[in-house]
Amino acid sequence: MLSPLVDFLDAHPRLLVLTGAGCSASSGIPTYRDHAGQWQRNTPIQHADFVRFEASRKRYWARSLAGWPAVSKAQPNAAHTTLASMEGRGQISLLVTQNVDRLHQRAGHQHVIDLHGRLDQVMCLACDARSSRDLMQQRLLALNSIDVPLTTRLAPDGDADVEEHLTQTLNIPACEACGGTLKPDVVFFGGAVPKTTVESIYTTLTHVDGMLVVGSSLTVFSGFRFCRQAHKLGLPIAAINQGTTRADDLFSLKVEADCVSTLRDLAQLDRH
Repeated sequence: MLSPLVDFLDAHPRLLVLTGAGCSASSGIPTYRDHAGQWQRNTPIQHADFVRFEASRKRYWARSLAGWPAVSKAQPNAAHTTLASMEGRGQISLLVTQNVDRLHQRAGHQHVIDLHGRLDQVMCLACDARSSRDLMQQRLLALNSIDVPLTTRLAPDGDADVEEHLTQTLNIPACEACGGTLKPDVVFFGGAVPKTTVESIYTTLTHVDGMLVVGSSLTVFSGFRFCRQAHKLGLPIAAINQGTTRADDLFSLKVEADCVSTLRDLAQLDRH
């Protein structure tokens, strides 16, 4: 099963890599979709709702309060470390991740674009000041005089199920610089990736030999568009993913397998 992938990597030594939630699932961070690309949970919070409604913000931060510890303690797995090693050998020009967990950076990857932002950072909607998510956690606990609430089930991107009353009564800290509304530094559903980020990735596609998709169904347009652009440029695209993706008809090669075990096997092959 590895031979076609090895041949693809040998033939295309400079890659743009796009990763998705399947890359981090083995690190204990749940995915939004199953192998058929179907939602496994209720639709996540929408950007407009977070900005407009205090109730939505209370619900988000209550659930994040419970879910953040698991994300902050998550460790890179073989997918992250193998991709970092490939970058070190010059095989990856740029890695674009749809994940917000920063596990690629923790694995030592240098050239990474966090397409949907980073969960370890908080931003103010009024003055754009940035602060750490760990500090936000301390402020939430202190302001509400509670320990970390009981988590009944972890969910994607630092979300978690909690007792309903907490989602209604939580006190939310304001920006320490201006008193404005604080938001995780991520792109919520319904939000937009900055145009400069998209154009930068498009530019990189004109300087690489091919594209590799790892652990993504590409259902969300923000990631799929780069496959569409690569195909438009005539670049070959390979994918390592279990289940259907939105770009199946654009792939030159698809490895229908778990991306973590596949990249682990690839790393072991490289060591022999």
